[in-house]
This record gives sequence, structure tokens and C-alpha cells, in this order.
Amino acid sequence: MKNWRNICFLNSNDGTGLLSFGIQNEFKLKKGNSIEGLQRYIDENKGAFIMGSLSYDLKDLFEQLKSEQIDYTEYPLAHFWVPKFVIHLEKEKYKYLQGEQDEDSFQFLDYFMEEEIDHNFHSFPYRFQARTSKDRYISQVEKLKSHIQRGDIYEVNYCQEFYSENVELDYPLDTYFKLNQITKAPFSSFLQTEDHVVFCGSPERYMKKTGTRLLSQPIKGTAPRGENTLLDEALKAQLKNDPKERSENIMIVDLVRNDLSRIAKKGSVEVTELCGIHTFETVHQMISTIECEVDEKVQFSAILNASFPMGSMTGAPKVEAMKIIDETEDFKRGLYSGSIGYISPSGDFDFNVVIRSLIYNREKKYLSCAVGGAITILSNPEKEFEECQTKIQKILTGMYAE
Repeated sequence: MKNWRNICFLNSNDGTGLLSFGIQNEFKLKKGNSIEGLQRYIDENKGAFIMGSLSYDLKDLFEQLKSEQIDYTEYPLAHFWVPKFVIHLEKEKYKYLQGEQDEDSFQFLDYFMEEEIDHNFHSFPYRFQARTSKDRYISQVEKLKSHIQRGDIYEVNYCQEFYSENVELDYPLDTYFKLNQITKAPFSSFLQTEDHVVFCGSPERYMKKTGTRLLSQPIKGTAPRGENTLLDEALKAQLKNDPKERSENIMIVDLVRNDLSRIAKKGSVEVTELCGIHTFETVHQMISTIECEVDEKVQFSAILNASFPMGSMTGAPKVEAMKIIDETEDFKRGLYSGSIGYISPSGDFDFNVVIRSLIYNREKKYLSCAVGGAITILSNPEKEFEECQTKIQKILTGMYAE
């Protein structure tokens, strides 16, 4: 079977998904370049499907910031490409949206669909270690609370990395479908490029554009699933009524409203859902939805410039929070808390938030799994540490389990 470059599967976990593979052309944004190059690339390929990924560290271009942490995964600042084939999947049905069906493409499609239903997974013998010790995590949270006490920031997203070295991932699609069996999230994705493989089990949308309508859905607030229905409902109700979780969420809603107001038509920014509780395979989440209207001439790069990185992964005020994140965390985030998605031939797009994910550097054989949480003045460092464990343990232990 032909080895295709840049395989990308955007999986809604509702029986539908968008599968793309092969490259007609591509664009990589590297350190020292400008975002205008990305916009030119999008303009030059108008009328085609474009797949893309955005690193969190694009912030350094937008806000003249500088991250000094070690870049363990070495992901490009942005990577966009026009696939040779784009196929819409709906259960057992499929439709070619880009590229004409031929023997090679159908052979890969057939293989992919077989992998999706084959749950006889290969072993995943890799254990993860924490880059940040529990003691350091707790002391860093105390430092962040001191910043909040002084009024430097109101809220900040603090992340830590778990990693595994000397990892041989011989069956990447198998690994993705094993992760997806655990997470079953609506913004799940699999991305395989020459240098990296990404296994994403994200429940969060960064931004969707439909016509002149933008929609963002930040997540702030997490609770574990219960072992039975009664406990599960109790945990859900507890999350819904938790004043700390609600205040975290509302602060980020205000931040997103402010971001969108920079590009929105006057008076069009509205919150269409506030602090809604959504249930996923491994956790309950508190999600809000903010929408606005934009002029049809507003470019993709302008939307990024106004709103990226997403508020749920930074804090408030945003720029100051990002500066403090750079001083506090002990790894460069790269694609983690960045985004994967697509731009359609009409210019509409949909991008997720890369969380609950494994990011693999193929040459270094390095596998990264990061996790974070919002720190506010009400944060209890021990509880914040436990919340991170809640978010990540089912992924780390579930991947290892036979």
C-alpha cells in the first residue's frame, strides 16, 4: 500500500469525520517568519481544502513575547497544507470532497476504515514520567497565587508535561484509535506528518467560522465521572454549582468576548451558553459559547491575531498571563494548547484546542502528554494537582492497559 504523507483525521465521534491524506503543496511557519506568509498561502489556495495546525508559541509573533523553555517536541509554529484527497466519512458511507477516487486512495481508505473498527490493539508498553515534581508544582501554584494577590493577573492556565523517551510507535493509527476508545471526544484528531504524529482526544473547540459567524467554546471547569449513575449526577451537579469553577469560566468568557470584539461587527458579540455542563467519556466539563458577526473581508490571520492562543489556555489579562506562564512552566508547549483543524474551499473553518493529547517526535522517539488547569485566588494547590491527575490519568493508564 502507498505511504501517504500528512494523514489527518478530524473525528467528531458522532459517526462523522473528515479524512485527508497526500500533499499538493504545503507551508511551514518557522521562527523568524511572519504571519503574513501564512495568510498569503491561504489566499493562494482559495477554493481548496486546507488542513492546518497552529503551535501555542505563535504567541511570540503576535505579542512580541519570548519563550526560553526547552522545546522537547520541536513542532513548527504553523503547518498548513492542501491535501491530495479529502473524504467525508459518515458511518460506513464516504464521499470524496477533494481529489478523484483511484485505486491507491481507495486502498488507503479501506485500510483506514478497517483500523477504525478493529479493537484488537497492539501493546503500548510506555510509561510516562512527570517533568514537574508534585512539590515543585505546588510551589509554582503558590507563586502564581502571589501574582494574583498583587493584581498582576486574575487567572492563569498552568501546565505540566508527562513524557516518555525511546518510544517506537510502529502502528500510529492503532495508537490513535486506542486513545479515542478512552476519550471519545468531539474534537478528536489524528495527524501524521514527516516529523510528528499527534493523537488528540480534545473535547474543546477553539474557533469555528460559518459564513460571517464566528463561534468559540472555551472550557473551564472539570469534574471526574462517577462509578455509578447516582454518583455521576452528584459530581455533575457539584461542578455546575461550584463558585470557583464558575468564576474561572466567566473570567475566560469575558476574555474571549474582549478578543472577539476586536474584529466583530459592533454590538454583535453575544454569549449564547454560559457555564453549561457537558459530559464526556472520562470527565464532566463546564463549557460556554461566545459568538459574533464579522465582516466577510476579515482574514484568517486577523482572527488569529485577535484571539490566539485561546483564552482557556492562557489567562487574564492575556498578555501578562502568557509572560508569567513563560516564567513558570518548565517545557515549551509547542502544539499542546495550540490547534488542529481545516479551512474549507468557501473560507469557512473549524479548529480545536489541542488538549488530552499525545505528541510524538518521530526522529527523537519522544512522546509528550501535557495537562493544565486554571489557577485563581481560590485555588487550592493540592486540589489543582488532583484535577490535573483527573484529566490525564485515564489517558496515561488507559493507553498502557492491555
